Amino acid sequence: MALSKIGTEAVEHISSSANATYLTVDASEQITVSSEGGAVTTSLQQGLAKAWVYFVITGGTPTISDSLNVSTITDLGVGDYKENLTSAMNNATFATSVTPQYSATAGTNSFFHQEDGNDKSTISFGISHFQNGVRTDAQRENGIIFGDLA
Repeated sequence: MALSKIGTEAVEHISSSANATYLTVDASEQITVSSEGGAVTTSLQQGLAKAWVYFVITGGTPTISDSLNVSTITDLGVGDYKENLTSAMNNATFATSVTPQYSATAGTNSFFHQEDGNDKSTISFGISHFQNGVRTDAQRENGIIFGDLA
């Protein structure tokens, strides 16, 4: 099957190969990619991270070093941070993962937290850092979320 590229002027022929990976876009603009063997498909939108952040904490102040869909970080106190999203999530049931980037200290943990006892919101998420059960500032943090954008 031929692989084609749709440009602004016309459809351009790129290559012809019986071993091409297939990508389809349906009427709702959902992108589906066939697996290497073609037996299963993956929804590209469902498989991509919708937000991630890498930040450093210097003198108790968090500073974003790099991110996707995270506009700012609010310092909520020692070891407690609120990451504000640029584009909202569809709901607050998105999946999360967080780790301190490096820690040589035993008993160091980071996790997503629920702000003020409430569930995560569609426009922000929280990261807390603990060392031996005590909230402390980390040197660097990483956080990532998966789910549906609004």
